[in-house]
Amino acid sequence: MNAVIALDPRKIIVNSKSKNKKDVIKELTHLFFKQGDVSNEDDFLSDVYEREKEGPTGIGDLVAIPHGKGKSVVKPSIALATLSNEIPWESLDDAGARIVVLFAVTNDSEGSREHLKLLSEFAKKLGNDNVLEKLTKANTVSEIISAFK
Repeated sequence: MNAVIALDPRKIIVNSKSKNKKDVIKELTHLFFKQGDVSNEDDFLSDVYEREKEGPTGIGDLVAIPHGKGKSVVKPSIALATLSNEIPWESLDDAGARIVVLFAVTNDSEGSREHLKLLSEFAKKLGNDNVLEKLTKANTVSEIISAFK
């Protein structure tokens, strides 16, 4: 599965008004719940916050790729938000985040393999300045999807 295929338009938020990490993670988690990807929002949020304690998920260039892995994940999934304004986020370059890609990972080995493949692909795409520029300027879901093509 590649990055474009993995992006579901129902799990993309353009120009989120979230003011902090907690708000945007909650906003994206709710999209997972609405689509049946997670069975319990609070359990999934706990899994994400547990992972956040292990180290920064901000990869630099205003991009964060948090993830949660646990029993509440029904199927592996990705949700993405672009933010209207930079929010504080622990990152490798000490910058905040304007693009957040949240991964929901199942507990099984197949889910872990799929997660690593997609994570690698997204990291590659998000390391491209042209893709980042398109994402930060995007005003529609289709513009976000086409930025990954």
